[in-house]
Amino acid sequence: MRALVQRTSSASVSVDSVITGQIGRGFLVFLGIGKSDTEDDMTYLVDKVINLRVFSDEQGKFDRSVQDVGGEILLVSQFTLYADTRKGRRPGFSDAMPVHEAKELFIKATEHFRNSGVNIETGIFQADMSVSLVNEGPVTLLVDSADRLKSRNT
Repeated sequence: MRALVQRTSSASVSVDSVITGQIGRGFLVFLGIGKSDTEDDMTYLVDKVINLRVFSDEQGKFDRSVQDVGGEILLVSQFTLYADTRKGRRPGFSDAMPVHEAKELFIKATEHFRNSGVNIETGIFQADMSVSLVNEGPVTLLVDSADRLKSRNT
């Protein structure tokens, strides 16, 4: 499971010109679900994102999480995070989880984020969405649940 996390001062997502989710300070999280992802991947990723310390403390150091600053999260499904661009010019998406399974895991991830106590807004799964944001910093991070396996081996 992959999350592209952008620290924002504001962000919104709309479908057919209707806003479906809108936040102030916090994270815009694009969430990609791979075909081999499990609930363990989801749990790891949600915990990692919620606890990322990329908000500044009084000394200007990255030492506060989105929870610490009373921030919000705008969660948007993004299967293209699993694009394979190694061959040719058209990306392949064979590593992305099939739609019906991915939707179930996306719903579970949304619930898991909500259980953290942070206000969560979302887009609409599989819709053609327009996303707007003010990236604060800019701060943009890629979190991949596969990294948890790599860190155990080092």
